Amino acid sequence: MSLVEASEARKARLIALRKRKAGEAVDDNGVVEPLIKNRNFDPETRTLKKHTQEDVVMEDTVENQVKGLAEQIIAEDEKRRAQELDVFNIAPKRPNWDLKREMEKKIAKLERRTQEAIHTLIRQRLAAQKGESDDLVGAMKAQERQNASQSLSDEEED
Repeated sequence: MSLVEASEARKARLIALRKRKAGEAVDDNGVVEPLIKNRNFDPETRTLKKHTQEDVVMEDTVENQVKGLAEQIIAEDEKRRAQELDVFNIAPKRPNWDLKREMEKKIAKLERRTQEAIHTLIRQRLAAQKGESDDLVGAMKAQERQNASQSLSDEEED
């Protein structure tokens, strides 16, 4: 047997294999014969097969896969609802954290002004104690001087 004959025989076997997989029967001569599939016919008893509902039980249907899923989802939902009613799960750890975050810039500015006001009050009391001014008019003049120096410093900052 030469290589050419061997390759031709192999090609013929491969073609026959492909056709058999595709559902066609092939003779030794290469003639295509229809492949008989006995779906409804029983060749041993030579009668029709009778199918009942018990014979047709499919294991991998969507309905069988999802059968208990609805009850499971409802049970999980009920558990979640029971947990959501707990007030401690709803309330944040620190209820005013967002207010503090928003007010930090404003409080910093007010803190600076508060410190300046405290300093001016202390200066006025010290000036009044030294005898620089015993009356209210002297304290007012000291306050005006302080305000003037403060306004100059505010203009420089802006």
